[in-house]
Amino acid sequence: MYWSPTRRTRRGLIGVLATIGATCAALVLAPQAIGAAPHADRHVLPGSSPKWLHSGKQLGATPTNSRIGFGILLGLRDQSAAEAQIQQLSDPSSASYGQWLTNDQFNAKYAPSSTDVDAVKSWLKGQGFSLGTSYQSGLFVPASGTAAQVEKTFGTSLANYSVDGVTVHTNTGVLSLPSDAPTAVVSAVKGVIGVDQGEELKVPSDTEPGPPAGSRYGVQPCSSYFGQKLATDKPSAYGKKQPYAVCGYTPSQLQSAYGLSSSINSGKDGSGVTVAITDAYAAPTILADAQQYNRVHNQPQFKSGQFRQIVPGSNDYDLVNECGASGWYGEETLDVEAVHATAPGAKVVYVGAPDCSTGLDDAWASTIDNHVADIITNSWTDGIDDVADLGTDYIAFYQEFSTEAALTGITVQFSAGDSGDHTSGGTDLASKTAEFPADLPYATGIGGTSVEIGNRGQWVGEYGWQSAYSQPLSGTSWSALPGNYSSGGGGGTSQLFAQPFYQKGYVPKSVSQYYGSTPMRAVPDISMPGDPNTGMIVGQTQVFPDGTYWDQYRIGGTSLSSPLMAGVLAVAEGASRHPLGFVNPLYYSLVGSKAVHDIVAPSKPVAQVRTDFTNLLDPSGGYTFKLQTIDVQSSTLHDTHGWDDETGVGTPNGQQFLQGLAAAAGGGRRH
Repeated sequence: MYWSPTRRTRRGLIGVLATIGATCAALVLAPQAIGAAPHADRHVLPGSSPKWLHSGKQLGATPTNSRIGFGILLGLRDQSAAEAQIQQLSDPSSASYGQWLTNDQFNAKYAPSSTDVDAVKSWLKGQGFSLGTSYQSGLFVPASGTAAQVEKTFGTSLANYSVDGVTVHTNTGVLSLPSDAPTAVVSAVKGVIGVDQGEELKVPSDTEPGPPAGSRYGVQPCSSYFGQKLATDKPSAYGKKQPYAVCGYTPSQLQSAYGLSSSINSGKDGSGVTVAITDAYAAPTILADAQQYNRVHNQPQFKSGQFRQIVPGSNDYDLVNECGASGWYGEETLDVEAVHATAPGAKVVYVGAPDCSTGLDDAWASTIDNHVADIITNSWTDGIDDVADLGTDYIAFYQEFSTEAALTGITVQFSAGDSGDHTSGGTDLASKTAEFPADLPYATGIGGTSVEIGNRGQWVGEYGWQSAYSQPLSGTSWSALPGNYSSGGGGGTSQLFAQPFYQKGYVPKSVSQYYGSTPMRAVPDISMPGDPNTGMIVGQTQVFPDGTYWDQYRIGGTSLSSPLMAGVLAVAEGASRHPLGFVNPLYYSLVGSKAVHDIVAPSKPVAQVRTDFTNLLDPSGGYTFKLQTIDVQSSTLHDTHGWDDETGVGTPNGQQFLQGLAAAAGGGRRH
């Protein structure tokens, strides 16, 4: 993980959240910085006061003419009934399995009433706000207005803060509704999303900054397959010469290793299934880049209509500097090429948000609400699941729309993160946590692995991705091994959500009850390759000192794991000829079977030598060599038999996985 001036990496966001959660005394604000308490006759919105203000540097009042985008969250009519029905529809042993609701059925049973939605819209207009694109369910009403309008309507003051070098705006006190707000509005409003930006800047879940500001990873000397080239000119480690890391696995290698080749060759390639990718912004060269990548790697080209984008107008992007907009281009490229690599017949829809804040929340939720796709992969994160940082309204927003997805037969995936459980490999136990939104009960948290693919494309071995690196080689021996913990697939115990029905009996108490006697949600659910040293090669137009052109680089992170898994699932779903929808119960039903690789810790150290250009561009500045130790056991996450908090149920085991899903899902249908 690195800091780049053009991009906030995951390390940057975690620094924000850690600061917010741990150093409330870092800055004592002047009394006038705190918004005045609302008048007693106003309708206070509980939990809407930011908890993180003392950790940021106040930059002054938000200019009154600043444009503020936000939205009103309305509640589901019967959350408990919705959750009960999810269990009925997604449990393979249920008579109702697979009978997902249509959008109309969901709206009729669980969405807010049209009367409530209309009342909220009318009230917002009356306050002078502009309304955004309506949600067909009415769960969320996007709006925008000036800072002055927001302050007057919600009874607060707005201020700008600098947090970890990023400027955000927030309400400085509790939000409330005016005393004369209609009763229907007061009862319908569950929360306000977007006025407080402090917790909402999301970042991609890859471990290294991707281009377009050109960088090269996976450079020679490197291996075409795992273990191909031994580093005979480098010191031994763990009693032997270690191999050079792979240059980057190709689509054909990944297809072969995970048993997709025969399905793809027979036409069961994800055809008939649509996969949506949500990210921020939009790479201007994405289709040309992907088609060039397909040509180079002898993959099918995207056919007419197979790839499309839903993106804002060129003048509608926001927070370009704060979000590191160009850095998201690499994320989109990775996601598109990874989905197509594992499901070359699936339709791919890229949904690009206008920013990495409320705009990305809106893009994700509207993708569900409009049923844009059967599978939605999200390779970004908000970071640690701390309610004080995220806010109850924000968490409720994600709960409601993931509930809608589960009921209407949409699979929602989130990368589980690239910082393990945030303990720095077990050295900071007080920071142990899972990540949000991957720990949503009705989303699938995708973990990461380090995979060995052999000279014939065969799966050789796989381990949980938790890496340690030696110091760069400077003498005749590697530094004390395994070295310092670097990164790893996210996992652990949620602090937000109780244990869902599908994890009972599979997740050990040592994990589910880590924080107390109440069993809690745990992640990940399933895994795919994430280690950047056993990552995938991708191709993209990049800006180098000697010009702008298409080039390739190796990349990983659970940003890779999630789209790869989305492709595998698309192949399975296409073969089943019906939506698999909320798939977690299916995955857990495969625990202990031959359908999944049951990932366990290596019996002896597994290592490889990583080569980098010192300047990350070309050999002019020399080379840097480091030894990576794979699946370091100093981490507090461990891969064991059955489900574990490092790899979940494991990874797909080729045709047996596809057949196992089909058998477990037999009889599922949509009416």
